[in-house]
Amino acid sequence: MFSKKKTFFKGVIDVLPLMIPVVPFGIIFGAIGIELGFGPYLTYLTSIIIFSGASQIVILQLLSAGASSLVAITSSSVVSTRHLLYGAVVNQYLYQLPTLWKIGLSYLLTDQAFAVSNEYFKKYKDNKYKHYHLVGSGITLWLIWQVTTIIGIILGSIVPDELGLTFTIPLTFLALLVNYLRNLDHLIVIILSGTCSILFFDAPFKSYIIISSIIALLGATILLKFKK
Repeated sequence: MFSKKKTFFKGVIDVLPLMIPVVPFGIIFGAIGIELGFGPYLTYLTSIIIFSGASQIVILQLLSAGASSLVAITSSSVVSTRHLLYGAVVNQYLYQLPTLWKIGLSYLLTDQAFAVSNEYFKKYKDNKYKHYHLVGSGITLWLIWQVTTIIGIILGSIVPDELGLTFTIPLTFLALLVNYLRNLDHLIVIILSGTCSILFFDAPFKSYIIISSIIALLGATILLKFKK
């Protein structure tokens, strides 16, 4: 027997194991925001408004490096384009929901929430309250991300500048890429994107991220057509 409450707490329980890497990531982000010179309020607001760790780091790093707001926002959006795919996938299960529900769920549709809720949707298509699973998993991640960001901000305020916490930025993104190194196609695209980032690093307005992303996407398209 399905119910809103049971489905909600099922989402909470399912996503909890994926919160282990989120905790240090949130703390690192909060500390990095302070290290880059952004105040605690602005750093924390990005966790509420953007609510996407990788995108938040990108936008703060680019702004601190002198990039224009347009380039920073565009680059951050490029990093988050995967969420468009998440939305397209879950929409086949939640298409009957009112628009306001969809808008609210889209805010909570993060990597971890999508991973567990999409599996739940596949197994329990007949549960008319299945969207509460995404509410449970999404809110759990949101709360943990907000708390860890605050902890990071506090730590960043007391950690000496000499420690140079900004070195954790490339380490964080390398950690995100590790799982993709197992696939040759992914590896080729990663190398292409990284090489282009170096070649176009001095592009105007710090637009090298956008340029390298476009080239990498074209490379991936050609690669897929070649394989077919």
